[in-house]
Amino acid sequence: MIFKYEIPDVPPSNNKFIGRNQRWQYQDEKKKWTEAVALFCRPKPKVPFKRAVVTLTYHFKDGRRRDPDNYSGKFILDGLVRCGILADDSFDVIDLKLCKGETSKKPYTEIEVEEK
Repeated sequence: MIFKYEIPDVPPSNNKFIGRNQRWQYQDEKKKWTEAVALFCRPKPKVPFKRAVVTLTYHFKDGRRRDPDNYSGKFILDGLVRCGILADDSFDVIDLKLCKGETSKKPYTEIEVEEK
């Protein structure tokens, strides 16, 4: 079973928070993305997946150079667990296929969750 979702935004780069003393901004951003996942990731499975492959595709509004490792999917994966799509976001539960970055007129994030 495969679930496909689209969130009309792209999460911030990890560089926005790593090595900076921005704990509260980080928590605010995490909450925003948890709520966005809960809002846009519907329908969801009746029971959270115990094993899944998660593929993330980021559609950026411009063609600037971006490093894939700065878009780890942390906020999205936490949101998928919180709203009951994934049982956990550990290596035991997910195989993460990250980082396809594309250019689009409007930024958005595609999420594909496939039960294993």
